[in-house]
Amino acid sequence: MATAPRGEARRDFPWWAVALGLMMACLAIVIAVNDLYGQVFLVVTKGIGITIGVALTAFVLATALGLGVALAGLSGSLALRQAARFYIETIRGIPILVLLFYVAFVGAPAIMGAYAFLAAPLIEKGLLPALLVRDFSLMWRAIIALMIGYSAFIAEIFRAGIQSIDQGQIDAAKALGLSRFQRFRLVVFPQALKVIFPPLSNDFVSMVKDSSLVSVLGVSDITQMAKVYASGSFRFFETYSILAYVYLILTIGLSMLLRRVERRLGAGSRG
Repeated sequence: MATAPRGEARRDFPWWAVALGLMMACLAIVIAVNDLYGQVFLVVTKGIGITIGVALTAFVLATALGLGVALAGLSGSLALRQAARFYIETIRGIPILVLLFYVAFVGAPAIMGAYAFLAAPLIEKGLLPALLVRDFSLMWRAIIALMIGYSAFIAEIFRAGIQSIDQGQIDAAKALGLSRFQRFRLVVFPQALKVIFPPLSNDFVSMVKDSSLVSVLGVSDITQMAKVYASGSFRFFETYSILAYVYLILTIGLSMLLRRVERRLGAGSRG
């Protein structure tokens, strides 16, 4: 196999990574030696648990829903295919922030109203609790909105991965007498995973960043913690610099971890 010339390899050295590493190291030193930056860092990082929890929960749910929508779109039923395409095109056309407001202030009251109406006889008998809109937590409203918003994109990722499998392998699995579920579990999905994983991991990193939108509902993630501190102290430069730094740590760390998993998947396919 031909190798790149030494000069070209030197030009391709990831100097951007060196520059980014130096910048982040300098900020870490500033945080360590400057009391103000250290205080801001401690305040902002109190929301890391919420940020990771919201992103991880929403992504797991979005992946499950997206897989279901993708399978519906590839099914033999015309009604399921049309319903899946309607869902995907509709959700992809709505900005995440608008979807967040819609779920929080339209969808949640509608769900609670439907619950109160349908469960009224059981509520009157004391068999079910009476729930108000305020009982539907803002964090779960945000998680549901992110789940719905990302599921449409994830469905397309799954569809492309599944359709990348050679039809001959599926026909061979049919000839062996495997059921539809067995063909998917044993033949299609293990191979499609290698195609699906890179864009899926990219969506997860994007989910971590987009989880900052939940701060508009007052959910105490790192962005909300930064907003509250900055509005009270008027230290906007310091606060939002630290906020950007924390997001960089999260996203770059995740990207490196997911890239390692991707390489292992590639190595496993060659083994």
